[in-house]
Amino acid sequence: MKAAGNSLVGFTGRLSASCTRPTWRSVSLDRNRLPKALVSPPCRFLKPKEPAARTFRNPQSSFHLPKLKVAVAIGLAGFTVAQCATTKNNLDSKFFRIVKQGSTKELRTFLESNTKYNIDKRHFLGWTALHVAAVNGNVEMVKMLLDAGADPNAGDDYVNVYRTASEKGLHTLDVMLHRESEFSESLRAQENYLGFTPLHYAVLVESIECVKVLLARGANPSIEASGHTPVALAKDNEMKHLLENEAEKFQLAEKEREAEERRKFPLEQRLKMYIIGQEAAISTVAAAIRRKENGWADDEHPLVFLFLGSSGIGKTELAKQLANYIHKNKTNSFIRLDMSEYQEKHEVAKLIGAPPGYVGHDAGGQLTKQLRAYPNAVVLFDEVDKAHPDVLTVLLQLFDEGRLTDGKGKTIECKNAIFVMTSNLGSDEIANHAIQLRAEILNNKTAKAVTCEVKITENFKEQVVRPILKRHFKRDEFLGRINEIVYFLPFSNAELNRLVSKELRFWAKKAEEKHRVTLNWDTGVESVLAGGYNHHYGARSIKHEVERRVISKLAAAQEAGVLKAGSTVQVVVHWPLPGESESEPTIRLRLKTGSRERDFVEIGNAPDIRDMSHSFTRIHHPPSTVSPKI
Repeated sequence: MKAAGNSLVGFTGRLSASCTRPTWRSVSLDRNRLPKALVSPPCRFLKPKEPAARTFRNPQSSFHLPKLKVAVAIGLAGFTVAQCATTKNNLDSKFFRIVKQGSTKELRTFLESNTKYNIDKRHFLGWTALHVAAVNGNVEMVKMLLDAGADPNAGDDYVNVYRTASEKGLHTLDVMLHRESEFSESLRAQENYLGFTPLHYAVLVESIECVKVLLARGANPSIEASGHTPVALAKDNEMKHLLENEAEKFQLAEKEREAEERRKFPLEQRLKMYIIGQEAAISTVAAAIRRKENGWADDEHPLVFLFLGSSGIGKTELAKQLANYIHKNKTNSFIRLDMSEYQEKHEVAKLIGAPPGYVGHDAGGQLTKQLRAYPNAVVLFDEVDKAHPDVLTVLLQLFDEGRLTDGKGKTIECKNAIFVMTSNLGSDEIANHAIQLRAEILNNKTAKAVTCEVKITENFKEQVVRPILKRHFKRDEFLGRINEIVYFLPFSNAELNRLVSKELRFWAKKAEEKHRVTLNWDTGVESVLAGGYNHHYGARSIKHEVERRVISKLAAAQEAGVLKAGSTVQVVVHWPLPGESESEPTIRLRLKTGSRERDFVEIGNAPDIRDMSHSFTRIHHPPSTVSPKI
């Protein structure tokens, strides 16, 4: 049987009434009669073209299906507007309507009348006006929005009709109607559009003019959204070549820009914004990263660090900030594994996946799954000394050749990844050595000695630290694969004062935001609280000291009704006078009661603070040096 131009030849089974055996015959199937799910459209994101309108008749009435759909859509759209308020602002509603209609004259008038309007304002379902102009192929509208300052690389927050409806608390049909009437009717509802830029949409609708305009105005053709780059979405050869060439140019320009940025703002300065102290550790890590970024590293082997030092002195935080710097705060770019969870031999399977025939084979491994998704991530093996030796054996291949085979036999290439291990091995020896070096520097009164940094000696590394590592890991080949062993030292007195100040600023901000309480403190408070430092626990000991001696009193004062919204509290130090029973300086709180500097009352410091509302001491002198208001 001849098949029509738009038909498929197949077999169908027809079951006769007198026989249970099916008889097969060749038939011609019209594509328009098949379910849409069985007919692949030219692009998975675009809807297939609708067939011609069909008329359905009954004895009493006749109507066209498209007209019915329009009527239902109008009715539901009106209901939706009443229920969920399409846009809560008439100005925003007018703006998106103008862009959707494509009236450049109206848009020009709108922008002239609203000079301070946010051109990147998002629709309540997630897209911007530039997304709307691009998906509708309106070149002039795209130009006007870009001239007004629209971001060509803004990602769409809309996911798909089902996910967006769930997040917004709407019905899926409501979301679908908004998407079709206020964005585009040509996109499939079930696909994922999260992160799509205007360039993605312009490529989808094959508007090469919009693509050229967006590329000329700084659109990044390398952005990957929901697993797709603009190049991957291009079907036309001309557009694909254009995007490939522009992507290559953009990457070169981006590398030059990043190199210039690194020269102006070196990595050391970036890391010091988040990490207090550890000058030598930051310099060592930054030097290794600089070699890698500028092409002076072995591309066949990943970069491996071992961070040694006491708890709470910045080892984990440095790894996090390293990932943020390299991958620009991208999600999944930082993989953290707590190696204390891998203390048994059989838990190797949890790392790379169970072998065939074992429970969990299909689930994969915790490391392999994440590395497959992000092969150049920064991977932190926290407290690696607690892992079973067989787990470390798995890491030998990973550190040497930058590849790992999972439980399914699939190999993951991750030569561009950076691996960081942390350990407390030798922490006491490192801390005592650093304290001894600091004491020697302080005893030397020359100006040169006072300004020099503490540096771990090579003799100490070879004679003390390396034997400890070798005794624990029991293999030289594992230590030989580590590029840099980085030493973290105890904090100096100046660094401790900075830690206390940072912690107090944190609590001052929280007091203002949560309780509307202004918290100030004298400079002497920092040195007194710094006395609670314990080098075994690092910055955590400072955090706990502030909570015990300051925050606990604030909480008790609030519970007693003394501390209320709008209050101002001054944290001061009481130095014991001759004859007083107290021998150590104590932290006290002063509550401001008037507009003058002298108007303070001191909150009682008795352990039983339930009757604090009657426990005040009036202060007749202003507080000493006051920290800036937070």
